[in-house]
Amino acid sequence: MFGSRSSKEEKAPATDKVSADLSQPRDPQAPKGRPTPKRAVAQSQRKAVVASTGNRKEDAKRARERRRVEMAKQREALANGDERYLPARDKGPVRRFVRDFVDSRFSVAEMFLPLAVIILVLSMVRVERLQSIALVLWMGVIVLILLDSVGMFIRLRKAVNERFPDEPKRGAVAYGLMRTLQMRRLRLPKPQVKRGERP
Repeated sequence: MFGSRSSKEEKAPATDKVSADLSQPRDPQAPKGRPTPKRAVAQSQRKAVVASTGNRKEDAKRARERRRVEMAKQREALANGDERYLPARDKGPVRRFVRDFVDSRFSVAEMFLPLAVIILVLSMVRVERLQSIALVLWMGVIVLILLDSVGMFIRLRKAVNERFPDEPKRGAVAYGLMRTLQMRRLRLPKPQVKRGERP
């Protein structure tokens, strides 16, 4: 009476369909296009992917080794821009264009951390004049970052829409704005274009 409505015959084709969908790489910005698999189906797929040796310690060791290799490939990809091993949030031609667009320009936001340290030091000095200067500088930096970010948002959105009219672009502009907040030498994936070089 309270059992599952689907029979075993119905579950088998569903499993095959989901596994076929998961075998193809998917654009991280594209809609999923398939129903979320049931927990039992997803767990059976994970178990099928990792061939068990029957020894828990050996299985855990192999899983750790596999994760270590994958992370090493990912770190290398973040350093040299290899699309094959980048994390899902950095993959795709739209994200690459956004990174190049941001990296080819100077933004005020990337100087936020050094300026914040200078302003913090000035505000800690027990001189009223220096503390006033630090407050004015703080307000000025925030206004400049806001203005620069709004300009970057408008230019980047226009450039992405022109370059990729038919590609999914969800989250691409926010991704670019978050990148502007990082200092150029600390950005990952590493910048692939020089300043002034248009993507």
